[in-house]
Amino acid sequence: MTMESLIGLVNRIQRACTVLGDYGGGDSAFSLWEALPSVAVVGGQSSGKSSVLESIVGRDFLPRGSGIVTRRPLVLQLHKTDEGTQEYAEFLHLSKRRFTDFALVRKEIQDETDRITGKSKQISPVPIHLSIYSPNVVNLTLIDLPGLTKVAVEGQPQSIVEDIENMVRSYVEKPNSIILAISPANQDIATSDAIKLSREVDPTGERTFGVLTKLDLMDKGTNALDVIEGRSYRLQHPWVGVVNRSQADINKNTDMVLARRKEREYFETSPDYGHLANRMGSEYLAKLLSKHLENVIRARIPTILSMINKSIDELESEMDHLGRPVAVDAGAQLYTILELCRAFDRIFKEHLDGGRAGGDRIYGVFDNQLPAALKKLPFDRHLSMQNVRKVVSEADGYQPHLIAPEQGYRRLIEGSLRYFRGPAEASVDAVHFVLKELVRKSLAETQELKRFPSLQAEIAAACNEALDRFRDESKKTTLRLVDMESAYLTVEFFRRLPQEIENTGNPGKPGTTPAGKPGTTPAPAVDRYSEGHFQRIGSNVSSYVRMVSETLRNTIPKAVVHCQVREAKMSLLNHFYIQIGKREAKQLSQLLDEDPALMERRQECAKRLELYKSARDEIDSVAWVR
Repeated sequence: MTMESLIGLVNRIQRACTVLGDYGGGDSAFSLWEALPSVAVVGGQSSGKSSVLESIVGRDFLPRGSGIVTRRPLVLQLHKTDEGTQEYAEFLHLSKRRFTDFALVRKEIQDETDRITGKSKQISPVPIHLSIYSPNVVNLTLIDLPGLTKVAVEGQPQSIVEDIENMVRSYVEKPNSIILAISPANQDIATSDAIKLSREVDPTGERTFGVLTKLDLMDKGTNALDVIEGRSYRLQHPWVGVVNRSQADINKNTDMVLARRKEREYFETSPDYGHLANRMGSEYLAKLLSKHLENVIRARIPTILSMINKSIDELESEMDHLGRPVAVDAGAQLYTILELCRAFDRIFKEHLDGGRAGGDRIYGVFDNQLPAALKKLPFDRHLSMQNVRKVVSEADGYQPHLIAPEQGYRRLIEGSLRYFRGPAEASVDAVHFVLKELVRKSLAETQELKRFPSLQAEIAAACNEALDRFRDESKKTTLRLVDMESAYLTVEFFRRLPQEIENTGNPGKPGTTPAGKPGTTPAPAVDRYSEGHFQRIGSNVSSYVRMVSETLRNTIPKAVVHCQVREAKMSLLNHFYIQIGKREAKQLSQLLDEDPALMERRQECAKRLELYKSARDEIDSVAWVR
């Protein structure tokens, strides 16, 4: 890979990173942008930064004026094109528009600056991204930063000096940043703002290129050879002197090609700098930066490749998470829907079976809520002495009972058993609520479904509809269990009653039995309307109700699990599957209508993935022969 193609590749990666939102703009060490080298142009106000940039580009395109003109960072990417092709510029914020008139480029930079900062002298760290495509440039990424200043002028906050320095420092501190320090030759180098800052962030001078401007404006009899030849301030890289267009040339719109020729003639004919002419000028500066950039890129290739591979792995993982694009034919769409339903159903079953949290709440209904509800039933009030007497007496009617008040017993028992309907229904409703919550959680945890809000809503509605059916059937079954206990009382309970009544009497005295046989005297007859009699009736009914309560405590959970939990596990979406199979292609497409934000995210990831894979392949093909 040639130098130009290597730097061009890095430019394309930087451009794509910017478009795709990978440009960090801060101190993130993981941004691919920051792993790629670029040239930060630093200098004081009116040091000639803009003129140097325009000389490198060969176009007059930057805003000019007095005071602070550059009020936002300008990320300038130069892309070398084939000879004979037309020059044009593109802004990131106007990516679909090509500018061939560079006067309009200047105006757009000004307008875009004003859009953020207003028509004031405020600054903003939000960069403007501009790409220039031309056969007359070298592949470079240059960042034009606001000029350093020492004093805030009218209309600027007092913090402007510190704000500008912090902004510039945030770019030049990065280890992959190449510093282009612009200093005017007609000022003492010791007072140079650019050199002062570069010395702080790059004390060894390994990343700094010194540029002297305005050599032609120095006092007669003076020159800048001490600086250019490194005697005043030595850098690792040679100083480069440039001669920019004069204000008169700018006012006359002097062609940049002519300006470059005049610059070459100046150095070639200069008695002071003639011996350095081949190492002076903006054209030499551009080539020097490009060559250095190539060397830096080659040194950084292992790091860049590592970051690209890491990004590829992360993006592929995210693409798997987001899912692949949906097929267009009905058969494939139906298959996708069924696969998504199975994914949801699998998670739902994991909640029920204990693989995920939530299913234990159903057991809590049976182990805590149901027993507590049974204990709270008002049997004490229903089987009070007063109510037992009332119910038994009403059941006897005009004919008092002879041995045991069977009708009274039945009424008391049936009245007691009706209370069990409440806990039975409450258990059904409690499990129904838990199942609906588990459906909601399972839908939220099914990552694949997040792509399709319409399908997610349809599945939720189908699940709730099925759970409602299961609940209704469960209520019928559990209430039927209660009604069964009322419909047929346990015979053994009644068979015990005569013996119990007989055994309640006091032991008789020795004498003659009713049959005339020797034995004990008969026990005195039980007063069927005494308080003790009604107490025994209430006690017997309470005993029977407790027996039924224990039975229902075991059978209600069985019915609920059979009718609701088991059915939810086995056939939650069965009805939905039948309905989906009848849908037409258009209706299936509507269900798979993705969230626009997710579609946009997938497209961005796909673009990044394509970019990184292409970059990796191209970098892998680099010829390491110098």
